Amino acid sequence: MRHLLLLAVTFCVSFAAAQRAITIDDLTTRNTFAQKTVSGINWMADGKFYTSLAGNKILKHDVASGQVIDTLADGQALSPSITIEGYQLSADEMQALITTGFEGIYRRSYKANYYVYRLATKQLVPLSAGGKQSYATFSPDGTRVAFVRNNNLFVVTLATMSELQVTNDGRFNHILNGSTDWVYEEELSFAQAFYWSPDSKKIAFHRFDESEVKEYNMQKWNKAALYPQDYRYKYPKAGEDNSKVEIWIYHLATQQKVKADTGIETDIYLPRVLWTANPDVLSVRRMNRLQNTLDILHVDATTGNSNTVLTEKSTTYFDIDYTDELVYLKNGKQFVTSSERNGYKHFYRYNIEGALLNQITIGAWEATQLVGMDEKAQLLYYLSTEGNYQDRTLYSISLDGKKKTKLSTTGGVHSVNMSADCQYYIDYVSSAAQPLTVSLYQSKGNKLLKVLESNEALQKTLDEYGVVPKEFFQYTAADGQTKCDGYLLKPRNFDPAKKYPVLVHQYTGPRSTNTLNNFGGGVNFYWHQMLTQQGIMIAILDTRGTGSRGEAFAKQTYKQLGKLELEDLLAGGRYLGSLPYVDKERLGIWGWSFGGYTTSLAMTKGAGVYKVGIAGAPVTTWRFYDNIYTERFLQRPQDNPGGYDDNSPLNFADKLQGDFLLIHGTGDDNVHFQNAVALEEALINAGKQFRSHFYPDQAHGFRGARVNHHRLTLMTNFLLENL
Repeated sequence: MRHLLLLAVTFCVSFAAAQRAITIDDLTTRNTFAQKTVSGINWMADGKFYTSLAGNKILKHDVASGQVIDTLADGQALSPSITIEGYQLSADEMQALITTGFEGIYRRSYKANYYVYRLATKQLVPLSAGGKQSYATFSPDGTRVAFVRNNNLFVVTLATMSELQVTNDGRFNHILNGSTDWVYEEELSFAQAFYWSPDSKKIAFHRFDESEVKEYNMQKWNKAALYPQDYRYKYPKAGEDNSKVEIWIYHLATQQKVKADTGIETDIYLPRVLWTANPDVLSVRRMNRLQNTLDILHVDATTGNSNTVLTEKSTTYFDIDYTDELVYLKNGKQFVTSSERNGYKHFYRYNIEGALLNQITIGAWEATQLVGMDEKAQLLYYLSTEGNYQDRTLYSISLDGKKKTKLSTTGGVHSVNMSADCQYYIDYVSSAAQPLTVSLYQSKGNKLLKVLESNEALQKTLDEYGVVPKEFFQYTAADGQTKCDGYLLKPRNFDPAKKYPVLVHQYTGPRSTNTLNNFGGGVNFYWHQMLTQQGIMIAILDTRGTGSRGEAFAKQTYKQLGKLELEDLLAGGRYLGSLPYVDKERLGIWGWSFGGYTTSLAMTKGAGVYKVGIAGAPVTTWRFYDNIYTERFLQRPQDNPGGYDDNSPLNFADKLQGDFLLIHGTGDDNVHFQNAVALEEALINAGKQFRSHFYPDQAHGFRGARVNHHRLTLMTNFLLENL
């Protein structure tokens, strides 16, 4: 097999001087490799200023110069003094809604203490005295704030600070108003589920009845408690009942509620709601249970009557997080949305009745994200894979599909925060050779105004610690034809005459991409760098079914999750073993979540290629996982039992070869500890020796420097002992 070396990037630093060794403390307790950014950006209404959150201060910047010209709020100087953890400005920019005391619940849900801060008088007022609130949001006219507490929706009138309770039936594990249930939050990517109308006279909201959804039971092992706490919450597993979901519209003037007509079928998903430019018309997206039909409904806010303006059908599935864009133009006559109908994600323009006017972006590449819509200039700004699917590049194009212009002047992965009037944008970009750079641009003429952050200090640290560059390559997938992507991290003093052990890291879930041309930056990246200093080469592999390369490439794993991914990870391992500087008898593989799942498969069903495996928080049977995610890719167990069982590590435990370490948190609300218990039982019954380690009360992503220090030490020692 031929080694296809595409790119060996080099950092803008010198490696001639002696370098320091990376330690686990650098990754956990010391935060040695902290990457700076510019956060909390809010563009102000006149387009001449923006605000940001820096430390405990809300700062006002002049756009033209990028300079700080005022401090709008200093948390330390407020009365009472608070830690500003987030903020938003009212429409007239005379009030700020400040968040403090943030308390996470699941991945996206939270509650906090909110304060109304009046900028002119510097008066700080608690939003509510009834306990912590969730998702507090100004009305468009800035006169009210809506929030959720205890599964009910509330509205505060700011002039009098009077509080109105909109719903009264909210109850834990039964009814939710204005916030999502667990599975919507996790798999449809939103927790706030209420929506102000453009005229501030109405609020639409989701109502979830999860009474019939089965509960999952976790025990919380509070070390100070004599008995563990029993925690039960609603978690619909594959094939099981979902919440019954409705959309309601509350009219503030009359205090009346109107139910939106979303059809007679109740076993559906309502994954997105927004108001059209008409404050009396609500837009609701609807999907069927198998997620292969997607409708856009327009709902009359007064009567609740609806009509379907657009329907798309797929032979596989829709991933609403990927084709999420739906923008209603202010002219009230058109909307723009995204679709993969021609094999790649692109943008399309329709009239308000749902008739196609034109396809805006066209080509064998992905228009990955819409970042701005300038209706006055009739321009759409978007990020794209055009030219290199490992990059994300900023373009503009006219709404009629003409005048396409490339705006990014450097390669790498760009992320853009654009002002509402599209006159300015902040560009966040990194590449494999360059940590994050944050720059302010004027859209007209694509003029660079100021570099806001260049991470020069981090560059020096990379030099000091001898961080090695990524070397991109491609390998041939198990089908003998498809080229899949990877990159290597070689030991600092790499000697091609030696034979090195290799540790493969992967997360090969649908549409994931781990080989982008961006800077590594996370804990795993620097842990891998530490391992290279111990003489272990690192390989990152993507497989068929991953992202950036169009619908057909991503969706070929449909109804058979794990099959092609495993085949390609084995092919990738054999390819690495064929390299003259790799010891094919010393290959290891590890991953977390979906990566833990495929690691478990590689060590059981695919045993023989990898000598060592570390599976973190793995799914071990898709029958245990939630229904929105699992059924999207596998249909229901009733429809496709083989898709659930043919690639479950539980069914191949007797084939385990090599040294295997299984890690899981007992408080994982996402991939339940049940998965690890079932795999352990299967391995024990098969007479297989292995190692396992559980972490009390840790969720899917481990939190805390001490816990992660322990985890990384455990994994490092396991590899050094066995690889």
